[in-house]
Amino acid sequence: MATERSLGALLRSLQAPSYAQDGLSLLPTATSLLAVLKNPLNITLLSSQLLAAPAIWDQPVDLHLCRRIISVFNTASMAILQSEESEDPRIPWGGPGPKKLDREEWVKAVVGGADEKSPRWRHLLLICGVLLGFEGQDRQGLPWNVRKKLESALVTAAQFALEELDPRDETAGRCVTMVLNYSFQLISDVERERLDYDRLLPVMVQTTYFSPEGFESAYFLGSVDQDIIQTPSKRFAWPPQASTVQRVTAIASSPLISALGPLSRLIAHAVESARDPRLVARSVDQIADFVRTMMVQWRQNKLSEVDKAEELEFLEPESLRDTIPGLWKLLRNCLYSVVIILRAVLGRVINDHTLASDKSAPFISMQALHILRNLYFISSRVGQNSSSQHTFVTLAAVDVLAQYPDLTENFLKSIKPSEIGQIPAHPLERCLDLYFLNISELFTTVVSPKFSEDLLIQAAMPYLPAGGNNHLLEIFEAAHSLALAVFAIPNNAAVAAKHLPFYIDNLFAVFPTNLSGRQFRLAFKTVLQVTAPPSPIANRQPLLPSILLEVLYDRALNNASTTPLPPSLQPPSISPDPDMAKEAPVLLSEQAYLTLALIDSLCFLRVEDLEEWLPLTANLINAIAAAEMRRACVERFWDALCNGEMDVERAHYCVTWWSTKGGREMILLGADDTNAQGDGQGAFMSGALGPVAPESKL
Repeated sequence: MATERSLGALLRSLQAPSYAQDGLSLLPTATSLLAVLKNPLNITLLSSQLLAAPAIWDQPVDLHLCRRIISVFNTASMAILQSEESEDPRIPWGGPGPKKLDREEWVKAVVGGADEKSPRWRHLLLICGVLLGFEGQDRQGLPWNVRKKLESALVTAAQFALEELDPRDETAGRCVTMVLNYSFQLISDVERERLDYDRLLPVMVQTTYFSPEGFESAYFLGSVDQDIIQTPSKRFAWPPQASTVQRVTAIASSPLISALGPLSRLIAHAVESARDPRLVARSVDQIADFVRTMMVQWRQNKLSEVDKAEELEFLEPESLRDTIPGLWKLLRNCLYSVVIILRAVLGRVINDHTLASDKSAPFISMQALHILRNLYFISSRVGQNSSSQHTFVTLAAVDVLAQYPDLTENFLKSIKPSEIGQIPAHPLERCLDLYFLNISELFTTVVSPKFSEDLLIQAAMPYLPAGGNNHLLEIFEAAHSLALAVFAIPNNAAVAAKHLPFYIDNLFAVFPTNLSGRQFRLAFKTVLQVTAPPSPIANRQPLLPSILLEVLYDRALNNASTTPLPPSLQPPSISPDPDMAKEAPVLLSEQAYLTLALIDSLCFLRVEDLEEWLPLTANLINAIAAAEMRRACVERFWDALCNGEMDVERAHYCVTWWSTKGGREMILLGADDTNAQGDGQGAFMSGALGPVAPESKL
């Protein structure tokens, strides 16, 4: 009787209009009663009232309220499950006291409350709560036939809710999105196929990225600027008590964004399953608009004025520790969400004959690359290669667009630096320049030589001498990589011949002050490969490789410093031998790195050029005074001769030079040869065994 009286009081309270908190305060009582009521009619009545009661629904409805209703049925279902498991099996069902409902009867009574008194989208809350309570987290609390009926009822309710959507009230669409996100993993493939993804896809994209329950069209990012203050220490701070901090926290903890990973995969599934290809292209356009707004909003934020390398200098430590990481976490989650959807889009483009047509594929690919560009201020921080899906999206879009050279050039023109020939002052503009340099490198085989010279080389030009600046280090490396990629294309022989002198002058100018030894070796080796046979440049200027080596040789012999370079310009020591790895790495000088660059380039020389440069290389190695540096060069020289870098003809000559033309004596004895004879060791025939220098491993 007490239970019935409590139910009556609760029903009267639910029917009375009240403030929002008054209505929500009744939900714990409703949860308890649902778990203890034994009359199916009372259970159905209470369930129906929870979906239609004025005390709950006669007020602005958001997803937090909807999630509370799901929680009521979820908690009650788990209580039913736990009460049955905790019962004493020795007490028969027909024992003293009123008979309890079994699970199937209870579920039927609860679902009966999803009636015509409430709209279809609220029925989803009830069914989702029951399904999660019994089947969530692998509980398997329902008979198979009951679970199948619940899954079917959920999908049917979702279908009706999608058909009855009111453009003036977006609550229903948001509720459908949230419920399917929570329960999609519990629905069988057969039931999933019944969903109308053509209706569902636009609703989910709109809800996730543009609604107040989602990312709010990214306008929250620009509003952060109003709470960025400058402290007396001339640093920017974003205090924890700021309203925008609370807003960002609220977005991150909202019902949709807190489960953004599963929601993104659900949207990706809808992209793959939508029957109308135009909806896929329209979704890409919507996401492109969203990320474009996000980049504009970030540009209006004072935090965008601080380069990553300057954060410790210009941002308050408290903000760097407490508030700013939360913002970047939210932005990273947004990036990953968009990438997951783009992966599905490009997979659809590859497999769908309609989207793979010339009228769709290149334009969707361009949109995808524009999206990645506008998100580059985020991805450049986390690293493009940190996500395999990000790599797939980039390379797939590039591969598709590369089939259309004219459209490729138009795309690169649309994202070119705003002021070619100058380094922009704003970090965001430099970030966009970095994206341009990186993505252009992937298209160097597609664009024309004139386009490469007029745009790609000109865009890279201001960054080529910018090494040593921590703000520009990554862009500096990207610019060198783009220039070398352009030079390496056979069709760009005329471009390479025109710009190589400037590039070589710049390369020697920035090394070693602003360029590490590893980067210099790689750049010089690439340049020599571009100019050596069988490249077209070698046909026009066959002496160019020798000229470059002469410049390198003269600098190493006469002008290079013999002092070890600072550790910041030294490459990391990597050794497969654990014992060797424990040893301190050898610090090399500018002279040693120039010598190593010469050794790296030997495999590209013609045999007649090797006849001249092998003795000169040996002479340069012996000019290195420090024993450890000289030993490192000897080991690299021997490695270049025997590790397969040389082709058969070059390798044959190197063996001949080593064994019969005095190469062994030049390398192993070198400057110590005179000392050896002075010690009374005597002269030896060519090829005979003699004293081996202690620094050699032979």
